[in-house]
Amino acid sequence: MNDQAIEQEIQTKGLTAPRVTPQDIEANIASEHYFTAQDGVLGAYKNNDDVRIEAYKPDHEVPRSIEALGLLTFCVLVLRNGFTVTGESACASPENFDAEIGRKIARDNAVQKMWPLMGYHLKQQLHEAK
Repeated sequence: MNDQAIEQEIQTKGLTAPRVTPQDIEANIASEHYFTAQDGVLGAYKNNDDVRIEAYKPDHEVPRSIEALGLLTFCVLVLRNGFTVTGESACASPENFDAEIGRKIARDNAVQKMWPLMGYHLKQQLHEAK
C-alpha cells in the first residue's frame, strides 16, 4: 500500500485529527538533486578533492569499480528549513540499470525518511500547544 492509498483510507474513515499528509511531505521539499556515486567520485577528482580508494585490492580493476559506482543513484532532498534527507537506489545488474527508475526509487527512499521527522515535528507542536 503506497502513501496515497493510505491517505485515501484515512480520509474514507473520517480520521480528521492533525497528521502528516503526503501533501505536507511534498510541500516541505524545497529542491531535489540526483547523482550517481560515479558522478560524485568523478566530480571530486575534477575538483582535486581528496578521493581515495581505501579498499582497493590489486586483483580488482579500478575501471570496473568506477563502472559499478554508476549503478548507485542518490537523491538529496533539501527541505524548506535547509535540512537534507538522502535516499539511494542500487542496481545489481548493469543490464537492468535505468536512470529514471533509479531516481524514482532513490527519491521514494528519501521521502520515507521524511515521515518520522515530520511526525516528530507535529507531535512536538501538539505537545507545546497543551
